[in-house]
Amino acid sequence: MAVFTPVLEVEAKAFLKAWPVSEVIEFTPIAEGVQNTNYRVRTRDAAYVLTLFEGAEEQKGLPFCLGLMQHLGAKGFATPSPVSDLDGRLSGELKGRPAALVEWAAGAWRKAPTLADQYLAGRTLAELHLAGRDYTGRRDNPVGPARWRELAARSAERATGEDRQMLDQIERLMPDLARLFDPALLPQGAIHADYFPDNVLFDADRIGGVIDFYFGCNGALAYDLAIALSAWDFDTEGRADPEAIRAFRQGYEAVRPLTDLEQTLLPELGMAAAVRFTLTRLHDRLFHDPAHFVTPKDPAPFWRRMDWWRTPALA
Repeated sequence: MAVFTPVLEVEAKAFLKAWPVSEVIEFTPIAEGVQNTNYRVRTRDAAYVLTLFEGAEEQKGLPFCLGLMQHLGAKGFATPSPVSDLDGRLSGELKGRPAALVEWAAGAWRKAPTLADQYLAGRTLAELHLAGRDYTGRRDNPVGPARWRELAARSAERATGEDRQMLDQIERLMPDLARLFDPALLPQGAIHADYFPDNVLFDADRIGGVIDFYFGCNGALAYDLAIALSAWDFDTEGRADPEAIRAFRQGYEAVRPLTDLEQTLLPELGMAAAVRFTLTRLHDRLFHDPAHFVTPKDPAPFWRRMDWWRTPALA
């Protein structure tokens, strides 16, 4: 979460007159994340997140993502639901951008998750996949192989030194990894596609809410698992924690066991996750707008995950 488009409290209050909420008593920016503009809204009765969607792809995917959150919430899955306005719409327009109001989720993310946390996070991801399997919304992966090629081509305009070497390796891998995105290959469904620790809020010993579904799309369920393992189970330098990987997988497979082919292809899916997040972070750093106070993330630690995913002995 972050703030790219400044919104005055008076502007937010005028916008929220179209929503069934009580008087706004607090309106503060949320300065985390890299994608959209977020504000915390507290009324006399409840708390919410007001999000303005900055990019064209985020705006295009909004019906899918908000609909998925609503669908999962109706199934009893722990995610904050979007709030419909007085006319039944899940989004409106604020400062020239689509905007949505979503319930505030209880809890906080774990910066140092225990093995028990890992197990619970894995279990919750599998529950998300099962709860979303009958969701009828459709959205192609906004950061799939086609987007990889675009990001790589644009990054090549500025990449030098180690960045250029990393990009050369990625470009060699992309054609083979692209085959993993054939929807006929692996079990498919609605996926989160950004299941990082800061998007999973713990409330004591339970999950208070899974948030930030705005990369959500249709895709291979095992790819979503590979993204999550890559996000949760490596240190800040990109080194794997095998015990954490084992705990996360055990939690996931306690709910949805992987097929034989999913198990076989999981290392390659992990490599695809490494390519995806390395490319987006490399591009964001090379084309960072200093007017935005979000610090670009270093792509190198995510790229180092590739060394582990290449190994055949996957616990």
